[in-house]
Amino acid sequence: MAMTQTQKILAAHAGKTEVKAGELILASLDRVLGNDITSPVAIRAFQALGAETVYDKDRIVMVMDHFAPNKDIKAAEQCCCCRDFCGAQGISHFYDVGKAGIEHALLPEQGLVTAGDCVIGADSHTCTYGALGAFSTGVGSTDMACAMATGKAWFKVPSAIRVVLRGSLQKYVSGKDVILHLIGKIGVDGARYRSLEFTGEGVSALSISDRLCIANMAIEAGAKNGIFEVDDETLIYLRAQGAAKPAVYAADPDAEYDETIEIDLSAIRPTVAFPHLPENTKTFDEIGEIPVQQVVIGSCTNGRIEDLRAAAEILKGRKCAEHVRVIIIPATQQVYLDAMDEGLLRIFIESGAAVSVPTCGPCLGGHMGVLAAGERAVATTNRNFVGRMGHPDSEVYLASPAVAAASAVAGRLASPEEVMGL
Repeated sequence: MAMTQTQKILAAHAGKTEVKAGELILASLDRVLGNDITSPVAIRAFQALGAETVYDKDRIVMVMDHFAPNKDIKAAEQCCCCRDFCGAQGISHFYDVGKAGIEHALLPEQGLVTAGDCVIGADSHTCTYGALGAFSTGVGSTDMACAMATGKAWFKVPSAIRVVLRGSLQKYVSGKDVILHLIGKIGVDGARYRSLEFTGEGVSALSISDRLCIANMAIEAGAKNGIFEVDDETLIYLRAQGAAKPAVYAADPDAEYDETIEIDLSAIRPTVAFPHLPENTKTFDEIGEIPVQQVVIGSCTNGRIEDLRAAAEILKGRKCAEHVRVIIIPATQQVYLDAMDEGLLRIFIESGAAVSVPTCGPCLGGHMGVLAAGERAVATTNRNFVGRMGHPDSEVYLASPAVAAASAVAGRLASPEEVMGL
């Protein structure tokens, strides 16, 4: 039976020669991930199960990133719960403040995910690792608890949408624009419980950072997972990060897809998702005068060094508009160091921006950038639902780092070409 890339990974982890869409399977897991919000719930459920030890202390990862550094007493207690549990269980991969980062940027950087892996995380953007040819998906905290105890999880095998990429991106266009374009095309439920499988010669024109961004937001189209075919660029990246030996799976030529979508990368323009859904996308020929009060550049979607370089190119020698608060968040400690070594932090600070320690904070309206009523933010984050970054009467516009930086300078939604005088 012909299978998609995702189906082949799931079959291998279920000990089967084949699986089909809609089938229920029990699969072995390579990684189980949690953060400071979801892990305490999982830990309590783990204890309620009567479990005494985790299935493998080297395969569980906990990252303190959402309300870390702790914003209040409750956040501190959440982190203490995780810290105590990981200490008692001898968890190898526990990442706390000063050693951590935003989880979905940190795990690839640390080489904790490789091609062919089966990964779950108690965070919806766990689908990020599909950029590296892994099956990865978000689950609830009780699923995480059972997985910590058994090393297994139940899945319904998803059907798939094939996304064929052609050509290459123009300047100031990135993976963020690609995924916003796709979500705008199919809607926030257009891939509901299906696998988004990216293929075509255009894949090779995308950087690993672009692919990580695209896979990260597969969930915003309702997808179970997003996954890229493995190429030389993937293998080079995995070796550089010290990841385990990859298991490369490719879709069969006659694999069955629910539909095929073709995207010409060269035709994509800088794209913005307007409030209050990621599907509400517009390009700059459709955008009028929209002043903003805050710009956030960071998150698990766009906090890597390539993202900061794109922002710095536009901010260099320029000043952020007087009425705009600009917050830049390197996704990991390593990204922070790289940005410092490359002089990017000086560019940001001299432009009038604030540079934060790695945290998810403002993305979920947690801390370090919460919006008041009536305020608008341009953010490189992944969601712009009502109240996502603060007050229910605030607005979030999703965009790439280049568009966010241009908007910071202009004080309104602006394209990179406009600010750069092109």
